[in-house]
Amino acid sequence: QLQLVESGGGLVQPGGSLRLSCAASGFTLDYYAIGWFRQAPGKEREGVSCISSSDDSTYYADSVKGRFTISRENAKSTVYLQMNSLKPEDTAVYYCAAGPPSCPLVASTDWYHYWGQGTQVTVSS
Repeated sequence: QLQLVESGGGLVQPGGSLRLSCAASGFTLDYYAIGWFRQAPGKEREGVSCISSSDDSTYYADSVKGRFTISRENAKSTVYLQMNSLKPEDTAVYYCAAGPPSCPLVASTDWYHYWGQGTQVTVSS
């Protein structure tokens, strides 16, 4: 069974950091671009970041540039999202997704084939 499992979410104070992990089971992430999305209550799911499989190119939403870093460790079939300088507006359920080897030019949920179940990130004092 092909699965993506996110972990690492939790409650953190503004200015704090978290590292999310996205682990694959049943398949290898080597040939997939991996995207991170988030969805806050009452809002649409939005793209946060993506890392390609072809050349490890990375992409970030303007709202997280300079604060979030995406990376992959193929040997562990895991992709990470390091989140620093967190803000209350980063509060959301974070999802990872696997799709074709290159990241899309515009973040789109339609691009991706496999999705994780999500992990809650809450930024609050």
